[in-house]
Amino acid sequence: MTGTLTIAGLGPGDDALVTPEVSVALAAATDVVGYAPYVARVAPRDGLTLHPSDNRVELQRASEALRLAAEGRQVVVVSSGDPGVFAMASAVFEALEGAPQWQKLPIRVLPGVTAMLAAAARAGAPLGHDFCAINLSDNLKPWAAIEKRLRLAAEADFAIALYNPRSASRPEGFGRALAVLREAARGDRLVIFARAISAPDERIETVTLDEARPEMADMRTLVIVGNSQTRRVGRWVYAPRQVR
Repeated sequence: MTGTLTIAGLGPGDDALVTPEVSVALAAATDVVGYAPYVARVAPRDGLTLHPSDNRVELQRASEALRLAAEGRQVVVVSSGDPGVFAMASAVFEALEGAPQWQKLPIRVLPGVTAMLAAAARAGAPLGHDFCAINLSDNLKPWAAIEKRLRLAAEADFAIALYNPRSASRPEGFGRALAVLREAARGDRLVIFARAISAPDERIETVTLDEARPEMADMRTLVIVGNSQTRRVGRWVYAPRQVR
């Protein structure tokens, strides 16, 4: 097979946060496949075909990318942030699992700057000690699993990065998540709302868990819930390296 498949992360938004490795892959691509807003971030040029698609067709998108690569194309599947964090890398390998005819294709996964790390850098160092990441979307897993993971993470005193907190189709989920966290942790934990990180309309707000409200987040927001020792220093928020 002469085609290749590269799964790449475009970072959180600013072109300056796209890695050189990803830029090289995009420059060599014949086809770019992905969710429409992410494909729109790739500049059109001669010899490049863009394949935008809807948000909830990940497996179909992955299968199409594999098919194009099998035909000899140089295909790049794009995600925002990092492709291995709640993104397209898992979907490609899931599609590949059911398609043994394509399993010898040359495939690469190129890391990107995920929203969690970009938001933490803007805020200071809230992930400076043990942390976890939880996707609050219940499209692919039951709400009971989300609630259990939230409760256990809070009880274990992890800092928690929350992806996909609230959308028009899931307006109530983030409020339920905040209620679970308040039951499992003290209300004075710091919560960072980082919206549109690295974009012109970027906004960061830090409040306590008791002060956090569902309407403070949307699908462009990454939420970081600090651990019990997370604190402020001036305008910065950080987690001490030593656990007491």
